[in-house]
Amino acid sequence: MSGPTPVSPRSPRPLGSGRFPRFDTNDRAAAVRRPEAAPRTLRIVAIGGGKGGIGKSLVSVTLGIELVRRGMRVVLVDCDLGGANLHSFLGMQFPKETLSDFVLRRVESLSQLVITTPVPGLGLISGARNAIQVANPMHQQKLRLLRAVAKLDADVAVLDLGAGTHYNVVDFFLQAHHGILVIVPEPTSVENAYRFLKAAFLRRIRNVDASFGIRDLIQEVTRARGQRPLVPAEMVQAVAERDPEAGAALEREMASFKPLLLVNQVREPKDLSLGEGMCAASRKLFGLELTYLGHLRHYDQVWRAVRAHQPVFFEKLGKSFALDLAAVAGRLLELPVPKEAVP
Repeated sequence: MSGPTPVSPRSPRPLGSGRFPRFDTNDRAAAVRRPEAAPRTLRIVAIGGGKGGIGKSLVSVTLGIELVRRGMRVVLVDCDLGGANLHSFLGMQFPKETLSDFVLRRVESLSQLVITTPVPGLGLISGARNAIQVANPMHQQKLRLLRAVAKLDADVAVLDLGAGTHYNVVDFFLQAHHGILVIVPEPTSVENAYRFLKAAFLRRIRNVDASFGIRDLIQEVTRARGQRPLVPAEMVQAVAERDPEAGAALEREMASFKPLLLVNQVREPKDLSLGEGMCAASRKLFGLELTYLGHLRHYDQVWRAVRAHQPVFFEKLGKSFALDLAAVAGRLLELPVPKEAVP
């Protein structure tokens, strides 16, 4: 089955087009200043999750294709450092130049690494090769990379993150304008997603720690209450009891931490309730607000293409998958772009 008919990317309207009033060319005071084009706002979207094998890369590529179908210029950035694979989803060979060249300063501009793909309007920056110093970048290297992503000439940058909860993954997730947490209807995936949320929150409060010494307060509370790990809501309450100002700062961080949730590989009707259920559980158990972005139904032809290393183009997505994808993209684009995310 084929998906919706692709829409060609919108061409910018040339300067001077349209109807303008006539003026005497000899009257310089009547010269018309043509309006300047509005500055392009880049939206950075990070695709993460608590474990591997849940389809983060497939979500990244197909979301990029859907956004291009809507007339946007999109760059996919393979941030799975040491395990890059986005090129294979597009039927491409591993590029000669990758993120390694930027991290190791062999190229100065990240835009030099954007390569064209078989999908018009969709660019790709391939992930680093298996170099230890790239797979585990220093903090300043990550900041430099994130700032460079923010300067890409595109409408949307989609960051495909690696699996797990280590700092490299979590930092990219937190610094994006929108962090999408992908889960599948399996207990291990949900369990790891909660771990990811907690790890991301703990990483996020490091700025508060620098001002108030939150870490010392949390260690004090942990010792007082035994070895059971504290959930974020308990953490905020305990800190507020000892230091109201620090507690208020933590509450602000918690209120502004709103990851997006996407349920992938939906196969049964009962799977459709997982997203809203997890949002409610996160709110009740952790005090963290998740925003449910939607679901993507499992479609065999997509997964056959992935397993066979064939390109996943729009015509292979199937009607149900394409409709789900369109709904997810629509909800994403309705969200405002925060100004304070990227450092």
